[in-house]
Amino acid sequence: MADALAEALPIDWSAPWLAPLRDVGAPLAQSVNQGLSNASALDAASGSVRFISQAELPPGAAYEPYIFESGRVPTREGLHDFFNGLIWLHFPQTKQKLNALQASAMARDGIGSVRGPVRDAATLFDENAALLQAPEALWEALRARDWRRLFVELREQWAQTQVTLFGHALIEKLVQPRKDITAHAYRLPWQLPAQEIDDWLACDLEPESLARKPFEPLPVLGVPGWWAANEVSAFYDDANVFRRRGLSLLGG
Repeated sequence: MADALAEALPIDWSAPWLAPLRDVGAPLAQSVNQGLSNASALDAASGSVRFISQAELPPGAAYEPYIFESGRVPTREGLHDFFNGLIWLHFPQTKQKLNALQASAMARDGIGSVRGPVRDAATLFDENAALLQAPEALWEALRARDWRRLFVELREQWAQTQVTLFGHALIEKLVQPRKDITAHAYRLPWQLPAQEIDDWLACDLEPESLARKPFEPLPVLGVPGWWAANEVSAFYDDANVFRRRGLSLLGG
């Protein structure tokens, strides 16, 4: 069956949070904007899984088990599935691990509408995770929701810090940036080389640890260098975004 007509991808690749994805993503987005479907563009660049049109997903087949059993990723047009595919290209082992966790839980518990703790955490990671490699002082300030210490007093330490967006829904939201967009930050070893992140994550993501929801809320436009407005320290005084511990930020 022919793919659906490609949908334009209005992505500003100069955004600093897209830097790790730019070299691969920008040419693929250009191909889509010239008429190629998401599935066709992504599949041409893939070496681990196949990308197929969503229309090729068999009727009644569940998405995660189908990927696990077939090695084929059904893909719709638009930003959401484009970014999902782009993360597959950059973190294939981690995406395969998340898919295996989802498929295993669904095989054990059924496909019902209520997810268990592992499926819920795996979905949160897949959709909204940001990978944070930071000195201990920054991580402790984040855990304490001590925003002024995190972003103002310790600002110089952000030069030693790496934030890598993983969640494709998170990246999609940032196509139209707004101050309250908040990631589920997941801690990685501070100086783990970029080329080793995928291997490390695929080993680290286990059901027991995921079920504990090992995330911290990170308003991503507060990251120094990511948004011009945060050069003024009063940016972090907005209590609707930079909330004290005990008030949820996640979900923005």
